[in-house]
Amino acid sequence: MASLGQIIFWGMIVMIFVAAGLIILILSVSFAVQGLGGSQGTVDSNNKWPIGNLGEDVILSCKFKTSTNSGESTSQVSITWKKKGLSEVVYRYNKGAVQLTEQNPQFKDRTQLFSDAIGGGNASMLLRNVKMKDEGVYYCSVNAPSGSGTDSVNLRVAAFSAPKFKWVNTTLTAEGERWFPKPDVLWLDVNDNVLNESETSFFNNSAGITRFISSLQQITLNDSYTCIIQNYLVKAVSRATVKGPVSTFRGKENSILY
Repeated sequence: MASLGQIIFWGMIVMIFVAAGLIILILSVSFAVQGLGGSQGTVDSNNKWPIGNLGEDVILSCKFKTSTNSGESTSQVSITWKKKGLSEVVYRYNKGAVQLTEQNPQFKDRTQLFSDAIGGGNASMLLRNVKMKDEGVYYCSVNAPSGSGTDSVNLRVAAFSAPKFKWVNTTLTAEGERWFPKPDVLWLDVNDNVLNESETSFFNNSAGITRFISSLQQITLNDSYTCIIQNYLVKAVSRATVKGPVSTFRGKENSILY
């Protein structure tokens, strides 16, 4: 039969294990709450996979929560944009001042924030004249009175343009001046049936950008035809209506595929 001392000893051991378990549980809950509503919730991007059109501008989205309804004071906000694989910064804004002494030369004179919108929680960055080497993962880090956090944006780069239409005799031609990666070209009739009476030729320049000419044979007056140009990044849908002696281009729609 156990003595009173042994009972007390083992009772204390059990209490120690119970207390340790409670501490671990409390810490686990605390870290889980931070993961759900801490830094990850402070900074966010509403477009994590943007597509930049070569030679044009693109916005890398980054938003952060503000501490009051009136927003943050810009003198208390620090914003840093970095790119994976580069030691220098892409852009840095620190408490009301732009700091570009450590900026990577690749981004010189090509980046800016929307200074008037920072107080409202907008840390998005404009990247001008998109180049192929701009493709990659970017990190937006914000330090503000409302909290600190980092989110990533994965920029993909493509080249795309709406086609130009031309009609000669019974042939309708669509020409796309700049596409990358190389696209597929598809023609549809007014009922969205695929038309096989077409020929498409592709031409690549020294930079690897594709130009194409696609001709649809045996078209009919007063009918509408749809040209779909797409690769794994971009889809352009354009419609031409043939009337009288010339063709008219009746609108265009370019949409990004994710």
